[in-house]
Amino acid sequence: MTTFLKAGLSAIAVSAVAMSAQAAELGATDEPIKLALNEWTGQHVTTHVAGEMLKAAGYEVEYVTAGMMNQFQAIADGDIHATLEIWSSNVSDQYGALKGDGKLEELSDLGLNAREGIAYPAHVEELCPGLPAWEALKDCAMNFATAETLPMGRLVDYPADWGTPGADRMAGLELPFKAVPAGSEGALIAELRASTEKKSPLLITFWQPHWAMSAYDVKFVDLPAGEDACFTDPAWGPNPNAINDCDFAASRIFKAGWPGLKDKWPAAHEILVNYQLAVEDQQPMMGAIDVDGEKVEEVVAAWMGANEAKWKSVVDAATK
Repeated sequence: MTTFLKAGLSAIAVSAVAMSAQAAELGATDEPIKLALNEWTGQHVTTHVAGEMLKAAGYEVEYVTAGMMNQFQAIADGDIHATLEIWSSNVSDQYGALKGDGKLEELSDLGLNAREGIAYPAHVEELCPGLPAWEALKDCAMNFATAETLPMGRLVDYPADWGTPGADRMAGLELPFKAVPAGSEGALIAELRASTEKKSPLLITFWQPHWAMSAYDVKFVDLPAGEDACFTDPAWGPNPNAINDCDFAASRIFKAGWPGLKDKWPAAHEILVNYQLAVEDQQPMMGAIDVDGEKVEEVVAAWMGANEAKWKSVVDAATK
C-alpha cells in the first residue's frame, strides 16, 4: 500500500451519529441504489466508501456519472438516489428550489473540514510581492498574463460546469484578471505541477481537502471575509458597486438524496445519514489515486479492509 494511504489510516472517518436504537428494514435489495459520481477525485472516494458500506449491508450499488451542477433533477426524478459530497459554496439554485418543493431530501453533513479560495503555489510570493494580501494582485497582474489574457492577468478557474467563483471574485474586487476555466480537476493539478516545476506565476481557484495543497505548497490569497452580506449587498465590502468582493463563504459539505430513499431502502437511508468522512482519511486516499496512480476501487477496498472498526458499526446499527 502506498505511503499516502498508510499515512492516513489514523483518524476515524466513518462514525455513527445519532443512530437509531432499532435496526431498519433493508427494503428492496433486488434493485440497485444509484449513487452519483461527480467530477473530482475526493467525491469519488467519498462515494465509493459509502457504496462499500451499502454493499456490506446487503445492497446492490450502481455508480452513475453525473455533473455536479446538473445532478439534482436526476435525483428528484429518482434516476439517481443519492449524492454524497455537495459543497455549499458551489451549489446551484436548482438544488434549493427542488429541496424547497420536497423533491430532494438533505441527508446530513459529511463532516469534512473544507475551504475554497483563490490560491497560488508558495513560490509565487516572490513574483508578486505583497501576497497573500489580495491588494497585491492589482500591481502585479501583468506577471500572470498570457497571450490569451493580455493585458490582463490569467486566473485558472474551476471547470465551467462547476460554476464561476473565481471570475465572480475578480469582477467583484475589480482585479485585472481574466478567468480561464480549466477543463477538469486533472487540468487544475497540471497547472499547479507545471507552475511549481518551472517556478512560473499561477493564480488558481482551488480547495481543501486536497493532496495537492501540501504537494505543491499551495497558499490562499487573503480576501475580505466571506460574510453573507457580501453576496447580496453591494454596499458591503471594498467595492461599493458590486457583490462577490470577498472570499468564499465557509463551506459546508453535505449529502442529499431522493425523497423515496427512506421508504424504499430504510437501512440504506440510515447508513447514508450517519456516514461521515474526515479530511485526514479522505486526503491520503486522494493522493494514492492521483499521485500513485491506483484505482479508486482498490484504494477504497484497502481502506475498508484495514479499518473495519471505523465503519462497520454504522452498518451494523442500521441492519442488526
